[in-house]
Amino acid sequence: MGALRKSESGEDIRTELPEDLTEVSDFFRAIGKQIKLLRERAGLTQRQLAERVGYTEQLIRSVERGVRTPQPELLIAVDRELNAGGLLAVAGDDVISARAKARVRHPAWFRDYVSLEDIAIEHHEFTTLLIPGLLQTAAYARAIHEMRQPALSEEVVEMRVAARLTRQEILARWPKAIFSWVIDESVLMRPLGGRDVLREQLERLLEVGKMRGMSVQIMPLDRTEHAGMAGAFILITPKGQSQHGYIEAQTSSRLITDPDEVRIMNTRYGTLRAQACSPQDSLALIEKRLGEL
Repeated sequence: MGALRKSESGEDIRTELPEDLTEVSDFFRAIGKQIKLLRERAGLTQRQLAERVGYTEQLIRSVERGVRTPQPELLIAVDRELNAGGLLAVAGDDVISARAKARVRHPAWFRDYVSLEDIAIEHHEFTTLLIPGLLQTAAYARAIHEMRQPALSEEVVEMRVAARLTRQEILARWPKAIFSWVIDESVLMRPLGGRDVLREQLERLLEVGKMRGMSVQIMPLDRTEHAGMAGAFILITPKGQSQHGYIEAQTSSRLITDPDEVRIMNTRYGTLRAQACSPQDSLALIEKRLGEL
């Protein structure tokens, strides 16, 4: 449901839909605090301010808490009503810019997962087409985004690459989370971005595979049984929460919380790890492929 604004005739008009403000939440909270300070200084309640500027009390409350977008029109109206002297109105362009950057940093369908990944204490992933995002080099990630169809602008590509590298900071945090990856061997054969890009990427896999608390396993192409034919997936355990499953395809994704479904995915992942090469043999396989480049 969108936020409601009152028309001149008193009818409610929807002005916006709920959105993920994670990327710009600090900025919007700061604006909300300014509105609250000016409102209280003027001796007005949230309801009184809402009535004077033609918006609902619920929207004013949400904007002051920083959980709704402070639309430029609202900022102008509140600025005028509270005699802010342009302090709020001037932020309108920055709000538009912040929302745009939030949209391009991570696709909307991916943001719920990223918020959980950031607080994960366990991360287990099976992938069939690409090197997992947490393990990608900048050059590999850039190649992936540059080949997207329809094409992304250079600015968006660079922002997506930067966001992906920022996600990788969780690999170096202490105390460390538990990480494991099962990667289909075909991924090692696919020279996305060129041989030099792949060579650097395989070196990164070797580096991560030798780290404490990290397990990289390769699923060989010659296996006669393969538990992952239904596709790639991730099992993630956010701190203080139960384990979640995550799958995505094209521009859609699904975060799975049903205990029975997650249990089945867990069983499948355990089978994949048993079918794949051991971590030590996997490193040898990566080194062999590296020597072929």
